[in-house]
Amino acid sequence: MSFAGTVTMRIYAAVLLFLVTLYPQVNAEECPAGKSYEQARAVVRDLQRIVAPGGVDESYTTTIGGIKQWLNVRGQDRSNPIILFLHGGPAAPLTPSIWEFQRPIEEYFTVVNWDQRGAGKTYLEAKPGEISDSIHIDRYVKDAIEVAEFIRQRYGKNKVILMGHSWGTVIGMKAALVRPDLFYAYVGIGQVINTPDNERLSFQYGLDQARAHNNAEAIAELNSIAPYPGNTPITRERIIIARKWPQFYGGLSAYRDGGAKYYFDAPLLSPEYDCKSAQAVDQGSLFTLDRILPEFLQVDYKQVHKFPIPVVMFMGRHDYTTPSAPTAAWLEQVDAPYKKGVWFERSAHMIPWEEPGKTLTSLLEYVRPLAIPASR
Repeated sequence: MSFAGTVTMRIYAAVLLFLVTLYPQVNAEECPAGKSYEQARAVVRDLQRIVAPGGVDESYTTTIGGIKQWLNVRGQDRSNPIILFLHGGPAAPLTPSIWEFQRPIEEYFTVVNWDQRGAGKTYLEAKPGEISDSIHIDRYVKDAIEVAEFIRQRYGKNKVILMGHSWGTVIGMKAALVRPDLFYAYVGIGQVINTPDNERLSFQYGLDQARAHNNAEAIAELNSIAPYPGNTPITRERIIIARKWPQFYGGLSAYRDGGAKYYFDAPLLSPEYDCKSAQAVDQGSLFTLDRILPEFLQVDYKQVHKFPIPVVMFMGRHDYTTPSAPTAAWLEQVDAPYKKGVWFERSAHMIPWEEPGKTLTSLLEYVRPLAIPASR
């Protein structure tokens, strides 16, 4: 794939706002297998090892929704509460990049990362034709519920904490509504409340920034799809243009022009992902996106006025990939046993990477107490 093609893919990657992946596409002969990469990967692997007695450090498949799916489970103490972390994308697994931010969280929680149907390592477990008809939001929700039930039983927990990032919030919100009995709390990071609202706000931010910077190229491109989303179908081509400029002006990763190389290239040093697995991220994304896009464009949680479990929202002040304003408005009106909005002033969409320290302290202050009350 050419450099220009890779850039376009990365724009489309974030297209669905949730980080639809696109780690750089790598051909087998281009896999960085040089000595320096292997040495660096070995250092990361050694640092990441869980060696504490009573800890857990496992990566394995289990049958979820009728197919083998990959789980990665890490934590310093099995007695800690479990977080089931739903990745973005769709088909953008967190596992290749957790080495960049997750290690401190593992001292206070056991964290389960799951490569969803059609994503990453799980993509390699089933032929595309065998699962193509199952790429629907409701199937992902059922899968998430099955994963929660599985890990609750395997690790001896009454409930788990459900946490989603970007696309993962689409699944997580509905799973919490369907099976609140499984979860102590729900944490949304880069929450999707209403897709058309997000599209409109993201586009307007990009246009405002383009005008403020006298960027004639950006203004012309954005005007070519205006009004957006309007009444015209939201096609792949329109989304690419609509996402390109908000992200260029920091709507993906705050204060950075363009994107997040630290995220897209994370698999190069991941101790969990080899080259074949990294290639599967691209393959899974391309396989998944067009199948799920029509349903994603209909996502609307604005009419959810009562939430059955405690809900905590982490909101990036500069997030124009999944803009935070709709989440703040929803949180203000919802009735829940407990609710809390946490603003991350130095973050856009990539909160755990951009402000890992505040991510940890916020989980400890607002979330962990919900999982270890005296009565449970």
